[in-house]
Amino acid sequence: MGNSYAGQLKSARFEEVLHNSIEASLRSSSGDPQPIFTQLYLEPEPYPRNIEDMKSNADIHGGGAPSHEHLNSHSSNDLEELEDEDDSDSNSPPLPYLQAPAPDGCCTLDGFCQAGKDLRLDSIATESVEVPAGFELVGAKSPSVPEHILVCAVDRRFLPDDNGKNALLGFSGNCMGCGEKGFRYFTEFSNHINLKLSTQPKKQKHLKYYLVKNSQGALCKGPLICWKECKSRQFSSSASTSKPSSSSSSLSSKENGGVSGHSSSPFSLSGKTSGSLIVKLHVCLFAVPTALRVNGPTNGLGVDGRPPLLSPSQVSIGPQSRGYRSSDLGDSTLSSVMNSGPPKKRHRSWHPNSAIPVPPTAVPVPAIRPIVCTPGRLLNSLKHSVPGVIQPQPVPAGETVIVPDNLLNTAGVRPVILIGHGTLPYFYGNVGDIVVSPLLVNCYKTSQLSEKTLTILGLNRSQLLSVETMILLTLQYFARLGKNETIPLREELDQIVLKAMLCCPGGPAISFSQLPWLARLEASVSGGSVQVVVTHNSLGEGISESLRSLIEGPHHQQCLPTYVVIICASKMSTNEFCVLVLGKYQARALAEGMLTTNEFLKEISYELITGKVSILASHFKTTSLGDNLDKQLVRYQRRRKGQMVQPFHGDVSEHIHSQEAASMSPPSDRGELLTKVFQTYPAQLRVARSLLSQVCSIADSGTQNLDLGRFCKVDFLVLVPPSHVLVHQTAQRIRQSGVLVDLGIEDLSSAHQKSEKYVVRLDNDVHARMEAFMRKVKLNPYTLFILIHDNSHVDLTSALSGSVCHGELQGLADRVVNCQEVLNAMNLLVLQVSCFPYTLQTHQSRISIQNEVHWPSNHTLQGEQSNSELLYFGLKDYSKSLQWGMASPILRYDDAFEKMVHTLLERHPHLHSMVIRSYLLIQQYTEAMMALTSSPSLRDHITPETLAMVEDLISAPSRESSQGRGHMLLVRVPSLQLAMLARERLEDVRDKLGLQLCFAVLLGSPASELNLHRNFISRLKAWRGCENEDWVPHTYEDLEGLPCIVIMTGKDPLGETFPRSLKYSDLRLIDSSYLTRTALEQEVGLACTYVTRDVVQEPKKTMAAREPDPEKTSTIINDGDELERPQSNGSAATRTSGSLAENGVSSSDVAESFQKPSTSTGPPEGPAVSDMATGTQDFKQECDSLGIQITPIPSKSSKASPSFYSSSSSSSPSPSSSSTQRPSQSTQCSRSHKPRRVSPRTVILSRAAYSLLAGESGSQLSSFSLLPHADMSWSSPLRPPITHNLQGAELSTHYRQWTTARQHHADYEAPPVPHPRRLLLSGPPQVGKTGAYLEFLRIMFRMLIRLLEVDVYDEEEEAEGEDHSGKHSVTTPGNTQWPDVEDIRKLPFDPYLRDPKFRKASPVFSEKMPNVLKVGQTPATRVTKSIRLSRFAAHNAFHHCEQCHHYCEASPAMQLTDCTFHAFTFCSSMLGEEVQLQFIIPKSKEQHFVFSQQGSHLESMRLPLVSFKDPDLLKKHRLLNIFHATDGASHVHILVVKQCEMNLYRKYWPNHILLVLPAMFNNAGVGAARFIIKELSYHNLELERNRLEEQGVKRQDVWPFIVMMDDSCVLWNLHHTTDPSTSLLNVSLKTVLQHMEATPKICQYAACGTRKWSSSLVHRSRSQPFSRCHLHDFVLLNVDLTQNVQYDLNRYSCEEVDFNLRVNSSGLLICRFNYFSLMKKHIPGESNDFLVKPKLMEIENPALISPSQYVCAPDSEQTLLDAPAQFLLERFLQSCSHKLFPKAVQNRNNPVLSIDSYLNISPEISVCYFNSRPHSTNLSHQGLVFSGLLLYLCDSFVFPGLLRKFRFLKGATLCVICQDRSSLRQTIARLELEDEWQFRLRDEFQTANCSEDRPLYFLTGRHV
Repeated sequence: MGNSYAGQLKSARFEEVLHNSIEASLRSSSGDPQPIFTQLYLEPEPYPRNIEDMKSNADIHGGGAPSHEHLNSHSSNDLEELEDEDDSDSNSPPLPYLQAPAPDGCCTLDGFCQAGKDLRLDSIATESVEVPAGFELVGAKSPSVPEHILVCAVDRRFLPDDNGKNALLGFSGNCMGCGEKGFRYFTEFSNHINLKLSTQPKKQKHLKYYLVKNSQGALCKGPLICWKECKSRQFSSSASTSKPSSSSSSLSSKENGGVSGHSSSPFSLSGKTSGSLIVKLHVCLFAVPTALRVNGPTNGLGVDGRPPLLSPSQVSIGPQSRGYRSSDLGDSTLSSVMNSGPPKKRHRSWHPNSAIPVPPTAVPVPAIRPIVCTPGRLLNSLKHSVPGVIQPQPVPAGETVIVPDNLLNTAGVRPVILIGHGTLPYFYGNVGDIVVSPLLVNCYKTSQLSEKTLTILGLNRSQLLSVETMILLTLQYFARLGKNETIPLREELDQIVLKAMLCCPGGPAISFSQLPWLARLEASVSGGSVQVVVTHNSLGEGISESLRSLIEGPHHQQCLPTYVVIICASKMSTNEFCVLVLGKYQARALAEGMLTTNEFLKEISYELITGKVSILASHFKTTSLGDNLDKQLVRYQRRRKGQMVQPFHGDVSEHIHSQEAASMSPPSDRGELLTKVFQTYPAQLRVARSLLSQVCSIADSGTQNLDLGRFCKVDFLVLVPPSHVLVHQTAQRIRQSGVLVDLGIEDLSSAHQKSEKYVVRLDNDVHARMEAFMRKVKLNPYTLFILIHDNSHVDLTSALSGSVCHGELQGLADRVVNCQEVLNAMNLLVLQVSCFPYTLQTHQSRISIQNEVHWPSNHTLQGEQSNSELLYFGLKDYSKSLQWGMASPILRYDDAFEKMVHTLLERHPHLHSMVIRSYLLIQQYTEAMMALTSSPSLRDHITPETLAMVEDLISAPSRESSQGRGHMLLVRVPSLQLAMLARERLEDVRDKLGLQLCFAVLLGSPASELNLHRNFISRLKAWRGCENEDWVPHTYEDLEGLPCIVIMTGKDPLGETFPRSLKYSDLRLIDSSYLTRTALEQEVGLACTYVTRDVVQEPKKTMAAREPDPEKTSTIINDGDELERPQSNGSAATRTSGSLAENGVSSSDVAESFQKPSTSTGPPEGPAVSDMATGTQDFKQECDSLGIQITPIPSKSSKASPSFYSSSSSSSPSPSSSSTQRPSQSTQCSRSHKPRRVSPRTVILSRAAYSLLAGESGSQLSSFSLLPHADMSWSSPLRPPITHNLQGAELSTHYRQWTTARQHHADYEAPPVPHPRRLLLSGPPQVGKTGAYLEFLRIMFRMLIRLLEVDVYDEEEEAEGEDHSGKHSVTTPGNTQWPDVEDIRKLPFDPYLRDPKFRKASPVFSEKMPNVLKVGQTPATRVTKSIRLSRFAAHNAFHHCEQCHHYCEASPAMQLTDCTFHAFTFCSSMLGEEVQLQFIIPKSKEQHFVFSQQGSHLESMRLPLVSFKDPDLLKKHRLLNIFHATDGASHVHILVVKQCEMNLYRKYWPNHILLVLPAMFNNAGVGAARFIIKELSYHNLELERNRLEEQGVKRQDVWPFIVMMDDSCVLWNLHHTTDPSTSLLNVSLKTVLQHMEATPKICQYAACGTRKWSSSLVHRSRSQPFSRCHLHDFVLLNVDLTQNVQYDLNRYSCEEVDFNLRVNSSGLLICRFNYFSLMKKHIPGESNDFLVKPKLMEIENPALISPSQYVCAPDSEQTLLDAPAQFLLERFLQSCSHKLFPKAVQNRNNPVLSIDSYLNISPEISVCYFNSRPHSTNLSHQGLVFSGLLLYLCDSFVFPGLLRKFRFLKGATLCVICQDRSSLRQTIARLELEDEWQFRLRDEFQTANCSEDRPLYFLTGRHV
């Protein structure tokens, strides 16, 4: 090894051996040196003679378990160790090395030097160490502490250079522990550092690594020390043609005790194709095509950047550290041993006494048994090994298989062994020519199924199949596969096994003797494609026999079986079996399918670089007719004489001069310019709202993970895979959508240039960009940042195992998206967007399934898309299209091409099939161009598919009305080298044929920008009407209409959108290497798009046009023609500033759009760019976050709004050319022509891909049943099948249950709990996800602004009569600040209800009421306006800020138990009984109350206080945080709540004082709350007066006022009376109250209040500063003066009107301050209504009960209702009073007389209120004739004499309402009503309650 060439003496080797010999003799006890020349020339290869020898060698070489660190970086270290030992071993078994004992008192601890100092790298990595000049720090390895590296300093002269040469013999080193210097011998040094070696100490063996400093300055393991030249090379190819050194196959010898032994060092760097094979490899070496791949590749590089070489430390069975794939056999895609250097020749001699050769190996692995697959047990043969290192084990002779030489060359096939059940043999010899695949092994592990899984599958243990049944099932399966070109699939066999278990549990009992003939019987039906070999000793026998027969001679090849099933039938133990795949196509497909995409791309690179393809390339230098291709092209080029085909007109036979052709421009109609309009479509809007809803759910979850209340801005960054085109495409969408302006993060002028700042490619630059972004996140805690990870399925390798793989960085996404900073930032949401999200949906997913948003299907969207002409046509639609029954389906495979491929595959077994397919494809396109121009005779040699596509490509631009536009043809070539070859070749042929101006050939590589000839660029500019000289296409969409071939390369498609003109997608290279769902579906996803709706409905008619015949296609010219689309109208409630960026639509951006006002009237400043429309104004469409309104409400033109709020009314849509456009795939034409049909693209596949995508029509399973992604594995041997309709959340649930992330996956070590601020948006490819998430950003911002805004009622009061204000004007401008009590007394009370909220209430009769009742003019919904919250606003529970968190939030330490409960009892005269209330008082608020001496009994509340009543509404939305409204002033704030709602209030408002009403009020209305507040307040006033009187305070000095206000009062304003034009100032509640309290003689007023705000107040002429009229919602109430006037506690509505009328008629003053206005918040869904339903629910969905059914005849059988009696009565009167008072309807002059109460009896009937109390003030009723009389619960103050004072119309009606039937009769009698009124028995009614709910009774009568 190294320099040892047989027969040649190399000086370096000689010196080394000489030196070693001298040193050994000096130290030897015998003193006899070893013969030097014997060592150099004659030394045979060592071979242990017995097992003990082997064990000792194993112990010597094992050393110790390598650490995880070793596992993951330099994997060649142990290999080199073994090689070194191989060189130094002697002829005889080595003597144990006798180490000198350590001196007495010295430290002998491992990892420490004899002076006791720590040498371990882990310990001194961060210490500062001084290295003498000329010395290097190196790492030594001790076998006793294998997990540690010991730090030493060695003179660099004694270390080798990079080439493994020029190291001086000897040693010079220092100890880095104690500092001792000058060790001249390595033996001495190794003793000092306690290496404790059992072999001769050698620096080459034990000094392993250079030590270097990392970026943090800490010492770490660096590159390997390259001791020998060969070490730096990679392993040579096992496909090498060098001959094996011996053909001996003897398997035993007497000298070896009849047992085949093993070389202690089975590693070799020779290029020979022999060796030993194991089944558990972790290796990623370059080169050998599909040599042996038995476990997953690692994508890792060593620390020094070199690829890791295989080492025993990596051939581990135990748990792996993170960074490498798990060793899960059967699920992993397994790695070949690959090398890229030329083979290095080396001859080895044989042991003279042994007949058994020591097999050199190209596969650097020990000869061990690959798999022991007994049920329930995985390989565990490492009895004697140290953990992590595989040791050679003794093997019986029969279990060894020697792979014959030249197997691949002789048989033309590299056999694949599919592991079945049992123990595979050891393989020796030419192991590079076989492949061991664990593809199906997990199908047979059903015994490992857990009980839970069995239950889910509907199985039990007794139903598990026996091994014999499994063998027969496998045979049946392979017999079915037969000779057709389909390969076995694990998922398919899984389902067969599951079905077998379900239908025949356990299977039939099969005896030892029955199995062979049953197996042969099964195989007999296959027609010879399946053969059975039965052995009785071991599987190795059958494999040897099969391999031998394979190479015996070519005459056997004619009848070669496709599959050989080898069964070892044993009486003694369980039966074993495996499958040998010999079918050339099947074996090749299986072997290639084991490679990951990265690996097969490396394989292709290797084949191209090393010239392996030269034979294939020379084959394609001739045409199909045998002529020299290049010569023919040159001949034709000369014949053209510089002329070329005319680009736009005529056929290919017409040539013109090249200069003339270049100067031609396409015929262009200026009216048909391609302009882009970005629109948001219903589906996108729906998805955006779903995302917003999910974000709100996170905020509402109560977990403190997201606090939306604190954010006022939205910012974002989009991460995309490393594709230049994708960056431009995404930036263009951002630019066109105008989202940057809408979010307020860029202004209109800069947004155009800065859009690319918001898109980052995941490449080398991402770290700097992300650091800047994260700095912004930290510096702006009040901005909500959204990190959008688009196409997030593309690279999910973990950062630890990531590397540079095939030129692409891997693991970057994990570093960025999953870094701790991103995870911890509370103001950062991560949105992962993917069309194939399966790899994000494993068992270890970081995304909660609740946080997934799935794109609605076409079926779900049917209603929304009914008007749309476009329909999404996706993967499932392509599969369904196969059932359309067309001659030329849009999804098809090229049968002729597949046959050609098969012929070539047989000729070139060494090459990867994609190389062969690529060369053939290039030839097909080349010859198709020639056939259409120079060589028509070639037509018969080109597949019809290829010819049709090329013919269409060339001829389409010349067709009538095409304007020179043509089609795009997309050819997918994953390998960059092959793609470059294809582009170069096709361009060259095109140019030589004179077609260079007919179509473009582009290389679509993610790593580069689009590169297009200037002639084509000018053509594109002409079509777009673009006059910018510098414009070049940046995205594929920019190529709209350009005839071109795009050769798209790269490992995966990355989400680029293609133009509408893409017509063909050629996927003939996508073959059996793409056997996961994501890999396959993302390729077909390139063709998905939106198509005309009727294309799907009328397939035959439409698809006929797809035929390539030019005569037929001329009628449909191109699919790229655009459609027109009417715009959707948007919501009116948008406010943010508009943008005019032109909004191009992506194929995927199809959703609803919204009209909005714009801030500008022209396009942005700056040069015209690709998406700039010409001559049209494109309005951006925006949606409102709430999305309630769909039709815009035109707003009146009004003056500028006041500065403190902003309005959000919407303007009506502007007529613009773009406002009626319909999107194309991405571009559209502003034309008024009839829209053309848009057909799906044609997709041409390989046969393998076609059979999977063809759905369930074939025998195979569909693509949706495959493993979802290569980074995942199935978590169970069996699982329920996936059906095609399983999608969205159901599919996610399935994958989360049945798949796990592999070890190199970013989620492999994800935390057990999903991240709370991470969302997933999934939708099919090209459906419009970009538009959806940009819309989400917009409505997210809109919602945050809405959190800072509030919708308030904006309704103008009904104006008083003109004379009213003049006639009674008693207040002069001089005293407008406060009212004068005498002046207010002189003002008449205005009883008319002018507040718009009473538009549905009965008007109160007065002299000044309007002549015409405004009935029918009430709008359906109340008008609202969006107002920006000021700093004085009242807030709801969502509000959080630093100032008020102590006010409404409990402190972290506070518990709900930190509140005290106090009962408070008082006597109410109104109720006639004691009322017991419960106070819940937080500890912090106890100072506002007075307690008894003992401190337990609540006596009173200290005055003054502020009180709230609360309607029965959503508790979180109520504005109960008045900290800012009171400007932080001290106040007592009491919430009056019902007992049933107490817990809810305690949860959301833990710091508030709660007054809990008795349980009897749980169903009461708002009147009860007001009544209790007022009663309690008066009772408290008396208590406080008594208490303070004892302290010397006068009774009248105790403050008698309370503030009673609704919890929807949000803002207060001051209107200046001096200058109405600038009159509005926002003020605090504190300001309003302080001003009112300062009113002179305030205690003489019963109540004070403010007016309701409306926007018209600003523009109205000056009105009176004070009014005497109704007060609502906000009242400063004098509880002392109003002691005897109560709120009606029974009322559900109009209780304030009733109270105001009674206060006024009692002679008390009410004053409204008109220069204060109150804004009331509109709360959606606000309603005090009960859900009225039957008491006994007999039917599931009862019909709606109308108000006329709320009453019934007493004792009737009518359905009784479950609602309070008072509520039913009020609603009945409100709706049905026209039946009770027919004479009063629309009769302003004859109102209904209502005594002592006001009830709403419908807006059509006016009510005259009369107070029966003596000394009360009433309206003069002289001359009034009433149309009816309403007596509601009248008391003793109403008497017969009073009623006789009033006059009634003839036929007037009476309604008397009482608590019960008896009091009703008593009232009739007491009031002597029968004298003037006529009653009938049938006129008595009751509310429809049952008797226990105490119904109300009423009687009606007519006046006589």
